[in-house]
Amino acid sequence: MTRLLRAGMGAAAVGLLLIYNSVDTGPDAGAEDGRAAPPAAVGSAVPGPAGGASTAPAGGASAAPAAAPGTPALKRAKPTRLRIPQIAVDAPFTELGLSPAGQLDAPPPDDKNLVGWYRDGVTPGERGSAVLAGHVDTTKGPAVFLLLSFLLPGNKVEVSRADGTVAVFSVDSVETFAKDAFPDARVYGRTPDAQLRLITCGGTYDKKRRDYLDNVVVFAHLESSHPG
Repeated sequence: MTRLLRAGMGAAAVGLLLIYNSVDTGPDAGAEDGRAAPPAAVGSAVPGPAGGASTAPAGGASAAPAAAPGTPALKRAKPTRLRIPQIAVDAPFTELGLSPAGQLDAPPPDDKNLVGWYRDGVTPGERGSAVLAGHVDTTKGPAVFLLLSFLLPGNKVEVSRADGTVAVFSVDSVETFAKDAFPDARVYGRTPDAQLRLITCGGTYDKKRRDYLDNVVVFAHLESSHPG
């Protein structure tokens, strides 16, 4: 995924840009334009967070409704596995960090079934907007979030957590945004409840730019939790 997503973070004057890189699967496939690419790839610098664990800017708006009464946010616990039955996703997590240059590392391009979570951000089930990202494809073929755009409102997203709980999210909407008009505040704004954002590349693939032109974003809110 080339420049998969960018996100606001911290105070209004401080931005966090999370950019993943898409693998070119066209005729000239073989180079990854990003941090997690093979050694021959070209990377792009990305501003990183200025401290703090939240991925949301102060005063930002949220697209998803508040969680239903009786669905309190969970304590912080790392995610371990993602399951989305409707699109046959059953994948482990990898933690994503920042390079010294401020780049957010992408999930390894040689693993098609791996979901990334920014380890300094909100954990799924915790109050705020937890951000998950995955490749839509790699040089090895279709990847974990290939069918993300086919999710429908009401579909369930299950995140197993290191504390033994499973956070169950309900999809509110699935939307596509042009990368040059990505709504940072809407996607990453602070929320009073536990919400989830799943992001991948989408839209038309531009062979000249070796990039998808859009991002697919799934908005979801915590519906329930149960022991794993």
